[in-house]
Amino acid sequence: MTTAAFFVFAHPFLASAFGAGTAIALAAGLTGSIVVLRGQVFAGDALSHVAFTGALAALALGVDLRLGLYGGCIAFALLLAVLGRRSGGDDTVIGAVFAWVLGLGALFLSVFTTSSSGTGGSGGTTGVNVLFGSILGLSRSQALGDVVVALLVVMALLLLGRPLLFASLDPAVAASRGVPVRALSYGFFVLLGMTAGVATQAVGALLLLGLLAAPAGAAQRLTARPFRALWLSAVIAVGSMWAGLSLAYVISAVPPSFGILGVATVIYLGTFVWTGLAGRRHPPAPARVRPGTGREVAGAR
Repeated sequence: MTTAAFFVFAHPFLASAFGAGTAIALAAGLTGSIVVLRGQVFAGDALSHVAFTGALAALALGVDLRLGLYGGCIAFALLLAVLGRRSGGDDTVIGAVFAWVLGLGALFLSVFTTSSSGTGGSGGTTGVNVLFGSILGLSRSQALGDVVVALLVVMALLLLGRPLLFASLDPAVAASRGVPVRALSYGFFVLLGMTAGVATQAVGALLLLGLLAAPAGAAQRLTARPFRALWLSAVIAVGSMWAGLSLAYVISAVPPSFGILGVATVIYLGTFVWTGLAGRRHPPAPARVRPGTGREVAGAR
């Protein structure tokens, strides 16, 4: 057994965290890449608040937290798909319900903390866990459930990958070629809702957007090829998850969600440095004038 394997499996809570975290990061990396490609990052931000509200609604009603978490995210994602222009969930639709969702979250938090199930300080602790994640506190059964949900999202994205990317890049042309653009949009929003629900347990509702956007943004700065960016985003997300969990284990004062998002953010900022240096090494060729036409054409290398 290698040192790394011993490090993970020496503690059951670490094995659960790394197992669930890997599957969650893979789903978030793939989903986030398409979210960024479609220009719907704001939808991911809205779903992070819905995750908070749905989880607290379930707790206030005395049912399993995950029921409200997944149910709320998927229902709201479908609402965005139905009401948004061209099923896209535009900013006007999202903004119209944003404050209402946050208000409901505050209401359910108040109901839960003042109810019998939320007494003794557990209400505040649960609220903090929903907001900031509790991946190191996942039980084996919870981690297994998260792995199943995350892998379902990954498999669905793999099956829909090519037509979904086509519909995201050029919906008009895709529709003319017989691609079911509207149905794919609905399906993608359902997958986004599932991803938001499962990722909330890892990094929390407040930081969910970072796990969706930072790896995808870094990948799209490094390559212009959609398929390559899709997988590069997944690799960056999984690497950030592993590094963040390791950092949180080694330095107990570092919360896991901060470590995960901190690594992802550093990678994203590093892409600016990388692309800047690459631009200096390979500057664009100067334009030249084609003889007899007066028109500028790109210089050849």
